[in-house]
Amino acid sequence: MHPLPDAFIRTIHEVYGARGAVWLAALPGLIDACAQRWNLTVLPPFALSYNYAAPALTGDGRPVVLKLGVPNPELICEIAALRFYAGRGAVQLLEADETQGILLLERLLPGMPLRDLPDDDQATRIAAEVMQALWRPLPPDHPFPTTARWAAGLEQLRARFDGGTGPLPAALVDRAEGLFRDLLASSAPPLLLHGDLHHENILAARRAPWLALDPKGLAGEPAYEVGALLRNPPGVETWPDLRRIQARRVAILAETLRLDAQRIIGWTLAQAVLSAWWSIEDHGSGWEGAIQIAEGMADLP
Repeated sequence: MHPLPDAFIRTIHEVYGARGAVWLAALPGLIDACAQRWNLTVLPPFALSYNYAAPALTGDGRPVVLKLGVPNPELICEIAALRFYAGRGAVQLLEADETQGILLLERLLPGMPLRDLPDDDQATRIAAEVMQALWRPLPPDHPFPTTARWAAGLEQLRARFDGGTGPLPAALVDRAEGLFRDLLASSAPPLLLHGDLHHENILAARRAPWLALDPKGLAGEPAYEVGALLRNPPGVETWPDLRRIQARRVAILAETLRLDAQRIIGWTLAQAVLSAWWSIEDHGSGWEGAIQIAEGMADLP
């Protein structure tokens, strides 16, 4: 196995603690077992964040991706979502082992991420088309969390800071809490959403122009889906004239998806504050960009 990046090791320890340390120690053996189980030649990994993912070749030369993560409900929901999508709008799941946190996936080639498109309007329209390909009624007895459950996670911010908001602007947190309350109370019937559909989770492919990967699997109204896109690509908060760009994105998404622009803005602001809290919760830092996005959304008409 190729050496693991220090940042990846730190992330696994920060997020999973002792359980993550046990998983990291077992990872070389897991990769070897997968290589034997599916007759794989495993190549050096991609850039790693919360999971181990590496390109691989099957015995007959077919390109695939081997993905392993610390077994957890989120990974189980990803497997369930990919099974339900069955390759429609998303990468094809070839094999999976929920108990060990293992996925064997189709490799999307050429694999250019949506972030590499220079035309932001075009990228926004493509993302909307992928959303439409993915959204469908929820299966019965599904395991997917709801948008309400995700929103409830923001309550932990005040619990952490004795009723305050820590480093996050109090007025913005107040607004996010109110938006979550109002938007959840008036939501359209829920569908299966990707849950994290942004520019790095949409890749160019051969069997379809663009396909999604890494779904969270989330039950919620369609307008919720656009929040991740409007917080991305990484560094978008530093773009010149961001207010104009975001207003243009909202207009494109509202028209293409037939959604209310104010719901798009509201969900994006609320989710950006929630994302900032998750950064504090997981790492203690890295929340500033999400708050800049929330502040920008607050300025849109």
